[in-house]
Amino acid sequence: MSNTKLAVIYYSSTGTNYKMAKWAEAAAREAGAEVKVLKAEETAPQEAIAGNPAWKEHYEDTKDVPIVTLHDLEWADAIIFSAPTRYGSIPAQLRSFIDTTGGLWFKNKLSNKVVSAMSSAQNPHGGQESTILSLYTTLMHWGAIIAAPGYTDPVAFSSGGNPYGTSVTVDQDGNMQEDVEEAVKHQTRRTLEIASWVLAGSR
Repeated sequence: MSNTKLAVIYYSSTGTNYKMAKWAEAAAREAGAEVKVLKAEETAPQEAIAGNPAWKEHYEDTKDVPIVTLHDLEWADAIIFSAPTRYGSIPAQLRSFIDTTGGLWFKNKLSNKVVSAMSSAQNPHGGQESTILSLYTTLMHWGAIIAAPGYTDPVAFSSGGNPYGTSVTVDQDGNMQEDVEEAVKHQTRRTLEIASWVLAGSR
């Protein structure tokens, strides 16, 4: 996996999906991959951010995290997305970026990227799985290869594990209700493993 380039692309308002992205980064570095953690650009009005102390704090704390670009998608062999659910789909901030990828799609620059996704919500059935699945629908249009975790590790049967991608429940104070760190790390390793097979086959 040492030749595999992984982009971990996230959107997070109060920090949950940023934390999941950092766990993915740690697992990828441990596996020897080259990895970038990148955020979708914040497009919410500043007054909305300022009105939520946790949102404002996270926004300030992560100002130095690079904003994802189309070049990052071209660079990556594998991509892991992490974002909260918004009415059963991904947030507008991440959707806006994905909607700019048409030029790369047209030039076939996104095909055979190995991709996986994670999500969060404030209640156990608040849309995590539909958020992941709706994102996978877009990625299928890219011609990407979906690296779903499935039931390839016992962690899938523990809190936060599911066959589509890691998901977590977060309370009103931003505290995770399940311990999903190992689920995130397994999903990352699986994504990198599949990407290494794809790379080996293309040489």
